[in-house]
Amino acid sequence: MNTPIFRGVAAAVVTPTDEKGVDYVSFARLLNFLIDSGIDAIVVCGTTGEASTLSEDERREAIAFTVRQVRARVPVIAGTGCNATDRCASLTRYATDAGADALLVVTPYYNKCTQNGLIRHYEAVADSTDKPVIVYNVPTRTCVNIEPRTYQALAKIPNIRAVKEASSSVVQAARTKRLCGDALDIYAGNDDLTLPLLSIGGAGVISVAANVVPKAVRRITDCFFAGDADGAAKAQLALLDLAEALFCEVNPIPVKAALAALGFCRDHLRLPLTPMEPQNRAKLFAALREFYPDIPE
Repeated sequence: MNTPIFRGVAAAVVTPTDEKGVDYVSFARLLNFLIDSGIDAIVVCGTTGEASTLSEDERREAIAFTVRQVRARVPVIAGTGCNATDRCASLTRYATDAGADALLVVTPYYNKCTQNGLIRHYEAVADSTDKPVIVYNVPTRTCVNIEPRTYQALAKIPNIRAVKEASSSVVQAARTKRLCGDALDIYAGNDDLTLPLLSIGGAGVISVAANVVPKAVRRITDCFFAGDADGAAKAQLALLDLAEALFCEVNPIPVKAALAALGFCRDHLRLPLTPMEPQNRAKLFAALREFYPDIPE
């Protein structure tokens, strides 16, 4: 049986930016807040980290900075996914050398490759590192879905160790678990499905909501792993409105607005992403006030 890369909650951290570039002062403050709040791992340069709008140099610098700032207090998982296999392998080698503990590799987007293409892509990426690889399936963003039988083939590659399943299908995750058993750990990729995936043997969640309410997200996994199913259910239900509001516009637009309201960073995004529409901002802040009553109207 594999030892999980982490068990519990990984925060898919935003990348604070301003007009000059990455705001590393705010980035350090946010990372320290998350670790001090009990987060089990940090994911840098994932979807929430706006990796697709960062330059290659910025991605490398953000990964190296996160490793230095975290100082081995929790595992650092570097998002190195690209839509070209050679670039993905190159960034994976860089993140490995920079000290990342594991890699999060999204399916190649836009290309819409076959299931065989996915297998060959991940074989090449896994061959470029000796670190554990988490396969990231998010078909609403990439237009390609990893099928359970493909996961079964990928599970035979020694350092492909886990899956971030963001297909929103508990059935697909269950079929993957049945086919792969303990060979692949399954992490929820949707905050509203954390408990359902834990209930079929999941190891935790890679969470957007953890940026703003890390302790509330941790309560779901803490209760579940302690055998308190009722407490886990109550914690999951308490998070539903905020989880929905954080995706009322495309991620990471809402979570950056929330973090700006809490004083962690500026509400600054890279085009083509733009700040939240007023009606959606009101919905987000209403949900956020359940956890932070002082958020203004």
